[in-house]
Amino acid sequence: MKKRISPASRLYMVLIFIFLYAPIAVMTVFSFNSGTSTYIMEGFSTYWWKEMFRDTAAMEALKNTVVLALATTGISTVLGITASVGLFLQRNSLYKKALMNVTNIPMMNPEIVTGISMMLLFVFAGALINVKEVLGFTTILIAHVTFCLPYVILNVMPKLRQFDMNIYEAAVDLGCKPLHAFFKVVMPEIMNGIITGCVMSFTLSLDDFIISYFTNGPSFQTLPIYIFSLTKKRVKPDMFALSTLMFLVILALLVAMNVAQARAEKKEGSK
Repeated sequence: MKKRISPASRLYMVLIFIFLYAPIAVMTVFSFNSGTSTYIMEGFSTYWWKEMFRDTAAMEALKNTVVLALATTGISTVLGITASVGLFLQRNSLYKKALMNVTNIPMMNPEIVTGISMMLLFVFAGALINVKEVLGFTTILIAHVTFCLPYVILNVMPKLRQFDMNIYEAAVDLGCKPLHAFFKVVMPEIMNGIITGCVMSFTLSLDDFIISYFTNGPSFQTLPIYIFSLTKKRVKPDMFALSTLMFLVILALLVAMNVAQARAEKKEGSK
């Protein structure tokens, strides 16, 4: 028997969705405004969407953001899979719990604390090696990998726990090399967790501002930092268009991830 949702619960859910998505809807509508006003709709036009692509500084910041997100995703995924396998095979339960707790620190720690502490670390390291302008792409990449890595580990670890290691051991006993057996036997079973970790790493890196603000240098600027710099003066509707584009990309990734998870669960259920 299905449980009926009460009217109060439905009203609460509607209010939450309005609170979360009404600002995004307003931003999307005003990105098609024909005038320069950011609060009065003067007419429908795609002018600001075209103007967005003519803004070389915004496009450069967008390119930097995408390159940084892709690099972060690749490094975090490789390190996350390696760390997950190492933690899974660890026999010492006390040591394993301690490592998992340390892994969770970047997620629990406030972003401003992480950003400031990493900035001080990079500046101190630069002073040791006598490098003045140490902040740049490398430092912001290290910072992004640091806070994205735990999400990959936490998505891969449950899949490893669900996997029957007897299958892997059987493949090795039958003459398959350990590394080859891992890619042929283990990887397909944990691929759903890997994809989820990849998407989360990409989206987290794509829209991060606080940690990026403290660890980036003058030679490298991400899109969130560029948009923040525009708030010191009047923001034109082309930034609404750019923000809408980012929202649609992230929304498409999340929908694709949910569809992939649903298909994987359906496949496992059929088995």
